Amino acid sequence: MNPEPLPPEIITYYRQAGEAARLLGGAGQVELARTQEIILRHLPPGRVVLDVGGGPGVYACWLAALGHEVHLIDASPMHVDQARVASGRQPGRELASARVGDARRLERPDASADAVLLLGPLYHLTQQPDRIVALGEARRELKPGGVLFAAGISRFASLFDGLFGGLFRDQAYVAIVERDLTDGQHRNPTSEDYFTTAYFHLPHELAAEVTQAGLTVLELLGVEGPAWLLPDLESRWADPRERERLIWAARSVEREPTLLGLSAHVIVVAQNRR
Repeated sequence: MNPEPLPPEIITYYRQAGEAARLLGGAGQVELARTQEIILRHLPPGRVVLDVGGGPGVYACWLAALGHEVHLIDASPMHVDQARVASGRQPGRELASARVGDARRLERPDASADAVLLLGPLYHLTQQPDRIVALGEARRELKPGGVLFAAGISRFASLFDGLFGGLFRDQAYVAIVERDLTDGQHRNPTSEDYFTTAYFHLPHELAAEVTQAGLTVLELLGVEGPAWLLPDLESRWADPRERERLIWAARSVEREPTLLGLSAHVIVVAQNRR
């Protein structure tokens, strides 16, 4: 059966949002640096990597530049085109492929990847059965011993963002946060940039879904730590010494169960031990 298409508001959001630029400024810089750090801990050189929901290719092109054979799949034709353009800017280290596809139906051979990145699709699969299908597809793609990197948005991300960003003056935003905290179902009925239709995970819940899909959890990690909430993040990130302190702070609390939800994103690193 073909999976149901993503809701149109998600497609529209990513047509309008600058996803490539997001990771190059503000809190996205912390997310990028920390996610790269986590990936490199578990990914030996010269591997076959499938970047599912790889967007405009920020992670995929980075890994290809490091010498990996990287195949990118994304639901947005615009993002796939952007990834191909970015790939063309690094001759000799291009992506092996980039195509439109769905995380719930990858249409690739079994056991063909050493690593699978799911650094976005689980946000927008708002029903658990769909997330389990996507995780199962990732497991099917992985060779025995292969590694999955699966990211989720923290259940508390909108709460902290609104508190530190002064967004609680808007009662519509307050209502969005209240629902996020109640059931994780993030909806934005406004015209404001309060993200789009998504599911926000409790950290342990993401790990449980990965386990349910048949993978063995190696690590459950907070990504940004407290750094993403700093009002002077840009100036501190521009200072190499301050930047290292911010990364050190995130690293110091990354495994602490009581602080995982402080990060905007959590990542499960899991292995296919079949």
